[in-house]
Amino acid sequence: LNTPDSMARLKLLFSFINKQGARTGSSLSLKSNNPFMEDIKDLEERIERTHLPEYVQTVVDKEMGKLKFIHPSSPEYSVCRGYVEFVLDMPWERSTEDDIDIPRAKAILDRDHFDLADVKERILEFLAVKKLNPVAKGSILCFSGPPGVGKTSLGKSIAEAMGRRYVRISLGGIRDEAEIRGHRRTYIGAMSGRVIKEIQRCGSNNPVFVLDEIDKVGKDFRGDPASALLEILDPEQNFSFKDNYLEIPFDLSNVMFIATANTTETILPTLLDRMEVIEISGYTEEEKLQIAKLHLVSKKAKAVGFDRDNPVFTDSAIKTIISDYTMEAGVRGLEKKIEAIYRKLARKKASGEIVPKRVDKAIVKEFLGPASRFRQNALEDDKVGISTGLAWTQSGGEILIIESSYSPGSGKLELTGNMGAIMQESARIALGYIKSNAGTLGIDIDFSKIDINIHVPMGAISKDGPSAGLAMLCALVSLFTERPIRNDTAITGEVTLSGRILP
Repeated sequence: LNTPDSMARLKLLFSFINKQGARTGSSLSLKSNNPFMEDIKDLEERIERTHLPEYVQTVVDKEMGKLKFIHPSSPEYSVCRGYVEFVLDMPWERSTEDDIDIPRAKAILDRDHFDLADVKERILEFLAVKKLNPVAKGSILCFSGPPGVGKTSLGKSIAEAMGRRYVRISLGGIRDEAEIRGHRRTYIGAMSGRVIKEIQRCGSNNPVFVLDEIDKVGKDFRGDPASALLEILDPEQNFSFKDNYLEIPFDLSNVMFIATANTTETILPTLLDRMEVIEISGYTEEEKLQIAKLHLVSKKAKAVGFDRDNPVFTDSAIKTIISDYTMEAGVRGLEKKIEAIYRKLARKKASGEIVPKRVDKAIVKEFLGPASRFRQNALEDDKVGISTGLAWTQSGGEILIIESSYSPGSGKLELTGNMGAIMQESARIALGYIKSNAGTLGIDIDFSKIDINIHVPMGAISKDGPSAGLAMLCALVSLFTERPIRNDTAITGEVTLSGRILP
């Protein structure tokens, strides 16, 4: 009698009897035989306590009507009940009240992040517009920059400055569209997408929602998550976002979405068009020094049980770590090296040994060993056929030594030093200009009888870009005219076949 099939037959029977008994006013009810009636009653009481929009209430009532006639041992019972509870847990009309105070917001940003003046100014402008017009549909911010510069933590500071709850999900490696839109309830083990799930978990329909690593979203046969994000990040569409599991439109227009990325080159163009990109460049050595003194040292000292000023990190010690043991735009590697030094100090203290009161340059080298990072040094004096170029890296600017030489041969041009395709083109353009203007430049050489070699040292590092063209041109002209190039001058710029110099 307690099998699902038997209950279905009883349902039909009772329906027939109720119709026949309508004349006498007597009827039977399957619900009275349901052993989970108390559970359903509790759910109904919760529905009464929860204020739901009318269109949501309609869906819940329909699901409850089905739930009352599903046998508790049926898998459909737990699916239906779980769905009703999920809908009730959604913050349909629950939100936090914005508390935007521009001076306080500036103080919070300055407290949590050193420098980044342009970025902070843009954020404060964004908050000012929100304060003056709370219902305005603002743009989606995207912080783009190298790792370790504080992109994710900026979102947390914005949430604190606005008085909103903070939500973060990492999109790195996501390849399944269902991670964003959710699964349909027809599938076993179906669940909502991560966006709706995190909003439900935070209990507010207007949090600051950080979409971390949006540039690392993948794509395969299961769908394109980046395309699913188009609706979420479009203010003209996200007021009625429909998750496949929830199947009820949910208003995402009150959510403040903030995306972070290391580069915008891998982001879908249509997705990038929906966001306002704010570039965050790397920190200079002086900025890293101040960040370490104001934040990193005290943070790591507390983590291992030391006082902030015992021992004291000298400026020379921190600068040595920055220049000799890290090569980055952010401060993540610097933080790890400071932590490594504190661990060694902690071991000394725990072993009863004397702990130095000052961490200087010598102690850094003792604890961290030989330097692991080397920067290109400028030439000591003027050289013939060797010029100094400039290079851009994510960890900052570098100088680039460009060497040239020639020997008897058949007019070949050899390019060595792990140059990329664009850099090789720049070398050929520079040589082409010299050949066509040899008389003007005072060069009297038969290029068909020599082989020319251009080399950029540090061959293990790949190099590319057009800006080394002028430096290569100067190195070759110096080589052919035997005039040395100043060692205290760096050269950068793209050269065309007509001799024009571009930025």
